[in-house]
Amino acid sequence: MQPETLNDIFLAIVDRGQDRVILSREGDSWVPIGSRQFYRSVAGLAHALCHWGITKGDRLAILSENRAEWAFADFASLMMGVIVVPIYATLTAQQTAYILRDSGAKVIVVSSEEQLKKVLAIKHETALEKIVVMDPVETTHAVQLQPLLRRGPMARDADFDARAQLIRPDDLASIIYTSGTTGVSKGVQLTHGNLTSNVTNSLHGFDVHSGHVCVSFLPLSHVTARHADLALLYRGVTLAYCPVFEQLPQTLMEVQPTIFIGVPRVYEKIYMQVEQEAQAGLKRVVYRWARSVGRTHEDKILEGKVPNSLTWKTANQLVYLKVRARLGGRVEIFVSGGAPLGKELAEWYASIGIRIHEGYGLTETSPVIAINNPRAHRMGTVGRPLPNVEVRIAADDEILVRGPSVFRAYWNRPQETAEAFVEGWFKTGDIGKIDEAGFLSVTDRKKDLLKTSGGKFIAPQPVENSLKLSPLIGTAVVLGDKRKFASVIISPHFPLLENWARTNHVPFSTRESLIAHPKVQALYEDIVGEVNRSLARYETLKKVLLVPDEFSAHDGTLTPTLKLRRKAVEERYRGQIDQLYQEEAGLKLVSNSNLRSTREELKRYANDHPKR
Repeated sequence: MQPETLNDIFLAIVDRGQDRVILSREGDSWVPIGSRQFYRSVAGLAHALCHWGITKGDRLAILSENRAEWAFADFASLMMGVIVVPIYATLTAQQTAYILRDSGAKVIVVSSEEQLKKVLAIKHETALEKIVVMDPVETTHAVQLQPLLRRGPMARDADFDARAQLIRPDDLASIIYTSGTTGVSKGVQLTHGNLTSNVTNSLHGFDVHSGHVCVSFLPLSHVTARHADLALLYRGVTLAYCPVFEQLPQTLMEVQPTIFIGVPRVYEKIYMQVEQEAQAGLKRVVYRWARSVGRTHEDKILEGKVPNSLTWKTANQLVYLKVRARLGGRVEIFVSGGAPLGKELAEWYASIGIRIHEGYGLTETSPVIAINNPRAHRMGTVGRPLPNVEVRIAADDEILVRGPSVFRAYWNRPQETAEAFVEGWFKTGDIGKIDEAGFLSVTDRKKDLLKTSGGKFIAPQPVENSLKLSPLIGTAVVLGDKRKFASVIISPHFPLLENWARTNHVPFSTRESLIAHPKVQALYEDIVGEVNRSLARYETLKKVLLVPDEFSAHDGTLTPTLKLRRKAVEERYRGQIDQLYQEEAGLKLVSNSNLRSTREELKRYANDHPKR
């Protein structure tokens, strides 16, 4: 029988009787958590919530990195009809206070002493009644979670199961606050029916089952990661939790997952590492040859077939398998979501034998709207819409969606809720199109479109994705709204740039002095010039602003899910941007004679650092 609520999904997971539902790292080893322990832990915390007087409709917040206790707290709340409010562990105290105040949460479950201190500092601003801490912290201000988990029943509790099954699809399951790329976070209300409908349809076309393993490392406070975990657990996949991104390489080697789900930023980092390491001596020659072989077999890879030519098998042994080894060596299914992947990056992976299934969705749609799958895959698109979702393109090319996975309202924001819909269709805020075969393509965010003073519209994301294919570029931000022409801010990939500078005898003592050097500025002009060749005249990037900073979630230029916060970046460099546009059009970085000699060096360097 098809599940109707997340509680039905939890009970289905437990009924499967697996020995390894979850893998949890304890010290130097991975400890399996089976169905029985999973059930006991969830029921133990649920009983505690009941004892504290927390009832259906109350809100419980989770402030934690990815770990098994996150799932326990999530399901314990859902089984009681309590509404879960996830909070990013990277948020500041005041950002956390805003979500707690807005949601009216009565209980918060935190991971560590650091997170406990954050909450205690702002508790007086909130409606919190109980704080629960996962780690064994000596404190009188919080309840220890571990003893509560152990108090759960050793066997199935019929009364507990029956109570959980009283929750209906229309009951609110979660309030998820958007990561705020364009303004203040809004609380998206998602029901049990919204989330369950998406869970049961999003893996349509994928052969996912018991025996598969996936590492959960994308923050569970984001709907994409939480949805993925729910969908995979429902199908019997074992989850291994990785709480810190820096631990991911080691975790992948130890766990050896068969499914890898990442955001484009993660795929970009892997690409840049491979490009950087493949540039020395014989490695460079072999790598370039393997890439050329891969490109000739790209069509077969995108069809899900394994090429059988001798050259491909040789390239696979020498190069492709070594890239896969970084991910544990056993990954069969690669998925990307959360932001546009970029066709050029997808092509790079296809050229080394990896087909990435790109999907698309929003918090408001629970989240998946469309996804490529092994049976229906078209690179450069985000796949066909899910079977239970309707998609249409408005007159202004905005993507509109309706279906059972679409949210019902923003928390405490009736006007914004009304503005989010038109005749029953949710306005995604994204620009896109549907091709003759039903595949959906997403061009850009509607609010991100740049309109030059000449009236031309520029979609910045495709241009930025092309630029980021250069291993020397960390982040690119296209400018030009209400300006005469387009320009770009570039945050270099400093490890590789510094290596380039040493090789080319460019002196520097700081990042500021490095990016100010004429040869470095000419280097980036050359990279931008290559991308400009494929752009329409009005899209051409006429000026480049190099900055000495690496963008991150900690400094507010990226969201916790590593999406670009354009307004934050533009505000940070407002003075330099204004000065950029006050100067004459065109980038005059070095004298013509110096530029010619510099470009000869760059040409040699470009041969050693191919983009594709």
